[in-house]
Amino acid sequence: MLDLKMIRQETDFVKEKLATRGIKAEEIDELLALDQQRRDLIVKSEGMKATRNQVSDEISQLKRNKESANDKIAEMQKVSKDIKALDEELVELEVKVQDKTSRLPNIPNDNVPIGLTEEGSVELRKWGDIRHFDFKPKSHWEIGEDLGILDFERGAKVSGSRFLYYVGQGARLERALYNFFLDQNQEAGFKEVLPPYMVNAASMYGTGQFPKFTEDVYKLEDEDEILIPTAEVPLVNYYRDEVIPAEKLPVRFTALSPAFRSEAGSAGKDTRGLIRLHQFNKVEMVQFTKPEDSWEALEMMTNHAEELLKLLGIPYHVITLTTSDMSFTAAMTHDLEVWLPFQDRYREISSCSNTTDFQARRAHIQYRDENGKLQYVNALNGSGLAVGRAVAAILENYQNEDGTVTIPEVLRPYMGGAEIITKED
Repeated sequence: MLDLKMIRQETDFVKEKLATRGIKAEEIDELLALDQQRRDLIVKSEGMKATRNQVSDEISQLKRNKESANDKIAEMQKVSKDIKALDEELVELEVKVQDKTSRLPNIPNDNVPIGLTEEGSVELRKWGDIRHFDFKPKSHWEIGEDLGILDFERGAKVSGSRFLYYVGQGARLERALYNFFLDQNQEAGFKEVLPPYMVNAASMYGTGQFPKFTEDVYKLEDEDEILIPTAEVPLVNYYRDEVIPAEKLPVRFTALSPAFRSEAGSAGKDTRGLIRLHQFNKVEMVQFTKPEDSWEALEMMTNHAEELLKLLGIPYHVITLTTSDMSFTAAMTHDLEVWLPFQDRYREISSCSNTTDFQARRAHIQYRDENGKLQYVNALNGSGLAVGRAVAAILENYQNEDGTVTIPEVLRPYMGGAEIITKED
């Protein structure tokens, strides 16, 4: 969440920055008008309360002097009634101000490319040689179905579209990948956490999914429990409403979890394969840092996610997303996209974002600086990596003409020493 005081004091700056994210100046003006009403009411209410306290002292004096205080008592009864009405109005205004503020995205960093669409993202670097096949490469879903390791048909029968079964070596490949990612993340200094897979609405608010994206999640009926869209939510909220000791910073967490997404608005997009599912596994990375360290932390996390792909031998590139394409909470996002031969294009496998103090302000996560003053930490998140998309990239990049798939060397110890995935019986 943005600092309301900053919005008041730097209104033109905020308008200019948020305009690059599709926010109209009128939205800022409406927020500030409500905020001014709220502040005026506070002054009025406090003035009336001060008057009431003063007259209450006068009433007490009159009573001590055995004099009538009936007129003043009647007057104060009316004042008390007016104060109650003002305070009720103030509560309503505070809710409106909070709601409007919570729907404003983060201020983009000056180095983020400006764009109101995904077009215009800037490629930072590229790695790996794109393989040229002596045969026509197949899609990962066709490879998986032919090998009997991905079963989309039964997944749809049991759960609906965009669900599947991983079978045999397919299940083992998925497990090999997330164990490999977790092991590598721990070596890089991320502490492994096994988080809850359901969270409450306060947690979703803390990381910025609520209230803007309430239609994009799966929620238990009549319960304050939401299936997580990413482990980022429980990991960031680990310290919600807490003060992290400064000497512990930076704090780095990693976690494997399923991610549940309704994929609202994605009709017709990636209807086949592993790219856009309602349930998929993802290994997440989260960091909490001091503000002055967060940009270096973003590069560290991005470089580490790249190292995972290098070890797997999968070609990729890194792009910086435009102002409107990056996530609601991000001040900057680097996407890693892997090469998929069948689609003849790069597809996202990781987003690494610095949310600066945006999530920490919503979730109220602080530390004490060298002067003992409470400050908000900076929170960062990144996929390390999306497991299903890694499976897709391996199947397509390591496919052989006979329909088998060569297993990347670093995964073979996790696959019982197997070198090739062959057709399941």
